[in-house]
Amino acid sequence: MSDGKLDLDEFRLICKALFRNDKGKIYSLEENKLKEIFDIFDQDADGFIDREEFIFCWNHWIKVIVRPISAFLIVDVQNDFITGTLNISNCSAQQNGFEVVEPINRLLETVEFDAVFYSLDWHPSDHVSFIDNINQREIDPSSPVAAENAQCYDTVTFAGPPPMKQRLWPRHCVQDTWGSELHKDLKVVENAIKVYKGTNPEVDSYSVFWDNKKLTDTTLSAQLRQKNATDIYICGLAYDVCVGATAVDALAIGYRTILLDDCSRGVDLLDIEKTKNTVIKNDGVIVNSNQVKAMVEGRDRRPELGYKLAIELKAHRN
Repeated sequence: MSDGKLDLDEFRLICKALFRNDKGKIYSLEENKLKEIFDIFDQDADGFIDREEFIFCWNHWIKVIVRPISAFLIVDVQNDFITGTLNISNCSAQQNGFEVVEPINRLLETVEFDAVFYSLDWHPSDHVSFIDNINQREIDPSSPVAAENAQCYDTVTFAGPPPMKQRLWPRHCVQDTWGSELHKDLKVVENAIKVYKGTNPEVDSYSVFWDNKKLTDTTLSAQLRQKNATDIYICGLAYDVCVGATAVDALAIGYRTILLDDCSRGVDLLDIEKTKNTVIKNDGVIVNSNQVKAMVEGRDRRPELGYKLAIELKAHRN
């Protein structure tokens, strides 16, 4: 950069220094993505990143990659999903929800996140998702299953307006019951923030950001903004339902999103795979808990997350 500006080859060298793990292994960045990132910072499209453009790149991109502000979001590690009425080990994937507790606790003890959130499914007793409430609401003629034939885990369509698809679950996580409490072995850290979802009886809420109709958001978005979070680490129960919906929303909002594979358990193996594919396709990252500390400390820097950040910077500038 002796001439005060960077060409693509020089920018490639910066990316090689930037995107590597804590042991010095360089992560490869696809050439088309490298060029796309370069073009985002080359605002006047003259083929160089000049001094002014580099200052923007440094402050809004490189600094965030090296010093991220990380939030840890632990989704619905509640009694009912582990040993209660919606024990996920009884679902088709037969995964044991209790297995997430130990790796989550280890992260809480060893990694200094900038913020920690616990979400809780928090349903009123007349909630639309409970199979034993099916006769409380009118079923739409288009429903694939009639009320009298509906079984747990079926999807029905309730009459609108507008008609609403709803998967039916056993009664679970009713407000202020044992089943809705966080599991007693899960570590709850000081200054953590609890986020309650699914509180409207008429609409389910898988994502910790929104209800399923996107009518009402929770407190999460505002609290993440308050913390200036750049990165969200998401895990918990169930992988292919609330964890997956939350990760997809986090990516859509624009956060660098990291899904923790060994800290999540799910309902259906096929749906878990779909969740993983969706996260990766949208520039999220899936890692195990033993990789988190180096990432939070800015020593393990993933090109996917760098690309995601550049795309968001472009979107906000346009």
